[in-house]
Amino acid sequence: MFKHLLVPIDGSDVTKKSLKNVLDLAKKDGASITLVYVSDPMPPMVYSDSSLGYGFSQRDHKKACDAFAKNLFKNALAVLGAGVTVRTLHTFSPSLAGGVLDAAKKAKADAIVMASHKRTGIKGVLLGSQTNEVIVHSSLPVIVLG
Repeated sequence: MFKHLLVPIDGSDVTKKSLKNVLDLAKKDGASITLVYVSDPMPPMVYSDSSLGYGFSQRDHKKACDAFAKNLFKNALAVLGAGVTVRTLHTFSPSLAGGVLDAAKKAKADAIVMASHKRTGIKGVLLGSQTNEVIVHSSLPVIVLG
């Protein structure tokens, strides 16, 4: 049914558990997988005890994000094993959902497979649902794993 799945990962337990289901889906359809990690392009401002803050340079921020993404991809690839073709894509976007949608275009995916964190109550209101944002704005099918 699908030949190229885009799978956003974030290193959470929810994402790790969903990779087994992604693997099953990819094997059934003979699909390849592109793992994507979306980083915020803005470096964080870290405050110390004083009123002056310490900021990270854009270069240091990118380097740290690249190292984090590389480690996430390594761990995800270990879960997925060698039975399927897997590519990786690290992208920067101020919006996670926007980054996922842009990555889907760049990777030429024909479906997006996302794990849902199932946030409810006040957490759901305050944190929002990135999965919902992707569903609403995607022109591709979005498969949500719970």
